[in-house]
Amino acid sequence: MLEYYTKYLDYNMSDKVIFSGVQPSGEIHIGNYLGAITQFVNYQADYKSIFSIVDLHAITVWQDPGALKNSTREVLAIFLASGLDESKNIIFNQSQVPEHTQLAWILSCTARVGWLNRMTQFKDKAGKNRENASIGLYTYPVLMAADILLYSASHVPVGEDQKQHLELARDIAHKFNTDYNENCFILPEPLMNKSTTRIMSLRDGSNKMSKSDISEYSRILMTDSNDQISLKIKKAKTDSLKMPDTLKGAETRLEINNLLNIYSACGLIDKEEVISKYASREISLFKKDLTEVIIKTVEPISIKTNLLLKDETYLDKVLREGASKARVIADKTIRNIYDKIGMISK
Repeated sequence: MLEYYTKYLDYNMSDKVIFSGVQPSGEIHIGNYLGAITQFVNYQADYKSIFSIVDLHAITVWQDPGALKNSTREVLAIFLASGLDESKNIIFNQSQVPEHTQLAWILSCTARVGWLNRMTQFKDKAGKNRENASIGLYTYPVLMAADILLYSASHVPVGEDQKQHLELARDIAHKFNTDYNENCFILPEPLMNKSTTRIMSLRDGSNKMSKSDISEYSRILMTDSNDQISLKIKKAKTDSLKMPDTLKGAETRLEINNLLNIYSACGLIDKEEVISKYASREISLFKKDLTEVIIKTVEPISIKTNLLLKDETYLDKVLREGASKARVIADKTIRNIYDKIGMISK
């Protein structure tokens, strides 16, 4: 175990280090899996990888305490069932590493109000009821910056909707370095997944697939049974036409285009090849085959996830050991930052 700690503690700024966080505020769906988790699995061979289940971010809106614990374990179980190796990566839940909040306070004294005012996700999430939103919902991009900078992450896997937050982390890091005339933080680079198109709602092809959608038929969960998957695809919104025969034709039909993207991503088949295979055929036939392709992807992960969820002791042990590994790095960072800003630490 000491050798493992040393491996991470002694990395330098030339190392490739990934940090990514996933909120346990809902169930993991196939969009999360195809857009993020498959990346995590692929990257673990080439990067030193740190994955956090960010439960502190989840409580920016009220969470049922029991449900939050269960969701945290479920995210971990899906990580492991999908192929993330806890012996090769650091996997932990954020609240077990208090250095995240320590650094967040320091960085909140570096970040500017104007920067946070430009964050579009706060405006989207708070909506018209902005005055009643929590302070945490407003400032959580600073905590996100702390998550990343705490581990000297060189790269962060992000989607289009997270690029703005990564830019904020870079701005904060740059200002801190300038204020103290030190290269305390490296500026992390985005890792964009260009191979997988964003997966949209099964009920509305103009909206991203989301765990917060009111309709359970809008998403395929990674814990869904085969029967549930079959029913959701049958109910997936389409139109009365036959399948498109060109890529351009598919792109004008949002819901069909989304289903084609899911087929392509799950089946590891080029989208144009899928279009050619089903050109001018009945949508019902395509949906039947799509169901089989999705089940082939989800079923083994769902089975393993449900087995892991029966062993809470093991899951909690993985999180605890991951947090211990993370704290070795986090403590070193905090000691260094405290020294730079003039604080006397233990």
